[in-house]
Amino acid sequence: MRLLSAVLTVAVIAAAQRPAIAQTAADSAAIRQTALDYIDGWYSGDAARMEHALHTHLAKRLVYTDSQGHSRLVDLTAEELIQSTRAAVGKIPREQWRDSVTVLGVFGNDAVVRIDATTWVDFLEEIKWDGSWKIINVVWENRPHAGAAGSK
Repeated sequence: MRLLSAVLTVAVIAAAQRPAIAQTAADSAAIRQTALDYIDGWYSGDAARMEHALHTHLAKRLVYTDSQGHSRLVDLTAEELIQSTRAAVGKIPREQWRDSVTVLGVFGNDAVVRIDATTWVDFLEEIKWDGSWKIINVVWENRPHAGAAGSK
């Protein structure tokens, strides 16, 4: 218990010592560009562009319900996403791309971004890492298939 208290105390002190960073126009543009590098890299099969957008510790997750009604989790790492991009798994013609990017919020070195993609919606968590914005987490939800109940 003392160790936990000591660790928490050090963490609070370290966080208090971190300088405040205001969002600049350059940060706003870089956050958006990182999201576009990710989604457009996927659509174009450009693994270098995808890799540039991702932090090496990226976690990408999807929750879905299996046929028995149980929640299941799909986990992807940065390396898996880069390799899938390199293999052109998501490559589609430019006229089919949907890459609407909305920055939902920014605070210091953290940003939350929504991408409305062709067949899914991504929620990205970006961090400013060594001066560059990188995607550290993604949660996505597939759009309902055309003709599915409740789809539009």
